[in-house]
Amino acid sequence: MKTTSICCAGRTIPVYALDALVIGTGCAGYNAADWLYDLGRTDVAIVTEGIKMGTSRNTGSDKQTYYKLSLASDEADSVQEMAQTLFSGGSVNGDTALAEAAGSVRSFMKLVNLGVPFPCSEYGEYVGYKTDHDPRQRATSAGPLTSRFMTEALERSVQKKGIRIFNQMQAVRLLVEAGKMFGLLALDLTRPGADGLTLFACPHIILATGGPAGVYDASVYPCGHVGMTGMALEAGAKLVNLQEWQYGLASIDFRWNVSGTYQQVLPRYISVDADGVEREFLLDYFDTPAQALDAVFLKGYQWPFDVRKVQGSSIIDLIVHHETIDLGRRVYMDFRTDPTGLDFSALSEETFRYLKNSGALTLTPIARLAHMNPDAIELYRAHGIDLTTEPLRVAVCAQHNNGGIAVDVNWQTNIQGLYAAGECAGTFGVYRPGGSALNACQVGSMRAAEHIACTTKPALFAPKQLEEQVERVLTGWLVDALESLNHCDVHSTSYTMRREMQKRMSAQAAHIRQPEALQALCDALDAQLQHFFRDYRLVSPGGFAQMLRTRDVLLTQRAVVSSMTLCAQQWGSRGSGLVLDSAGVACDGLRDYRYRPPQEVGMDQQVVTEWNSDGISSSFAPVRPIPARDSWFENVWREYRTRTAGLQ
Repeated sequence: MKTTSICCAGRTIPVYALDALVIGTGCAGYNAADWLYDLGRTDVAIVTEGIKMGTSRNTGSDKQTYYKLSLASDEADSVQEMAQTLFSGGSVNGDTALAEAAGSVRSFMKLVNLGVPFPCSEYGEYVGYKTDHDPRQRATSAGPLTSRFMTEALERSVQKKGIRIFNQMQAVRLLVEAGKMFGLLALDLTRPGADGLTLFACPHIILATGGPAGVYDASVYPCGHVGMTGMALEAGAKLVNLQEWQYGLASIDFRWNVSGTYQQVLPRYISVDADGVEREFLLDYFDTPAQALDAVFLKGYQWPFDVRKVQGSSIIDLIVHHETIDLGRRVYMDFRTDPTGLDFSALSEETFRYLKNSGALTLTPIARLAHMNPDAIELYRAHGIDLTTEPLRVAVCAQHNNGGIAVDVNWQTNIQGLYAAGECAGTFGVYRPGGSALNACQVGSMRAAEHIACTTKPALFAPKQLEEQVERVLTGWLVDALESLNHCDVHSTSYTMRREMQKRMSAQAAHIRQPEALQALCDALDAQLQHFFRDYRLVSPGGFAQMLRTRDVLLTQRAVVSSMTLCAQQWGSRGSGLVLDSAGVACDGLRDYRYRPPQEVGMDQQVVTEWNSDGISSSFAPVRPIPARDSWFENVWREYRTRTAGLQ
């Protein structure tokens, strides 16, 4: 790594010149840097806003799942079958599905060898269980903190190698010329305002910045996790399938999915109005208590909202949305008292059998939870919430974006030298098996590192050329951004604009979508972005970083709404998006909710979103099929030696 400085927009900016840069310190980011180093590209560094931040380290669920090829018992499986499972989720490219399947075992065993405690039998079989959208028993788990264990193990490996980590460094702009990467502008958050401007001269960048977490108000993403999808969009990267998300019930005072046993112990659902008046509300929407409780039970393993289940378990999400958004009430799950009308003998056979086999036909949800999953109680107690004495506030929250930045089979974007791995990469579509995101982040970051190592040469640093490139590409944008520092306003609040749009997104552009409201959102976001730097008022120079985050969120929101609008107009309800229509089908228990019935349409297409001279727009593109390939050993061996010649 070399250091120098350049002058741009009247400011002297320090420069770090290196071969490859990774942005993000989650599972994907650490893995990318670790693989680059092992593959001989040791002039590598990591940039992160905070080592302890991010989704990989700070989220989990009742049983956080890692999806892999079957590695136990007599379960028949193959790379082709796993690829087909991923591909059949709809709007998925076949080549990335094949790569994720093929790289599954290699990536999983690396984590095992690094010490992640995935369970195995006494004979060394890594047993599995069945998860959602999974025809096999491919899922495994190291417990509710699986991704944290992964992150910590990979971090230890990176630290042993001495790979430099630039902590408290916010990426703000990718520098691209003629379709090729040449650098990154970042903000050193330890220095106030624009004094923190720092440039990384680098032709190979792997984005591992996580999903677009700043889009919504109701979110299970960790506080402080924003994502930087807008930065990639502004640089010219294409985005794909931004309309496809996972939404579900989560606690919001401490952000955590309330899936699994949290639902299967049958808590009481209550809502509270502005005057503090409490109401147990599920009985208002079902004919019998047993119907309500069976739907709650199914939410345990049908956690993501699904338009195909709006007359089943997903009706719970719609009811909670109605209580919180339409009626403005606060909703809680109460484990202290049994729900009104609970009669075990009246429950469905599935619900009753589960509770009986679990030895949980006892009074009160908290007693059932303590019997089946005591760690679930301790988890909340460790974060200041005692489920034995207080209810748990919940909402329908965004959890994972199945879309993201469009990538090829090597996880390279349409910009040469720019890669995306982890949730920021758009390798999933309408549906995906539970836990497949953790496999994707490991395989994608590995393949990006391999592609850099096998097909490129280490960068040669040319200071004069760099200064000329920066002058051509960055000056105008930087001058506009710095202009905001000239009109600080002590009476303004820099966060207001973002919060307003996040709330509108949760109400109108999450799992409930209405075409006219989506268009109004597009117009509002366009108005805010048109003269953003001119209109934005900083509270102080220290708000410069916050301002740039807000702009990135608005860009991302605009892209998300663009893709949702096209999908709603052309395809209607599907996946995680219920499209309202006054002439549509009435929803049982919620007669005011009329919607377009779900259709399995567009499964062989993707929605591509990009920013060009006409603004942000979306269009359809066909998916890439699963490749036919030659499996004759001698041919594969010859091709392998040619492909990996750069490693010799």
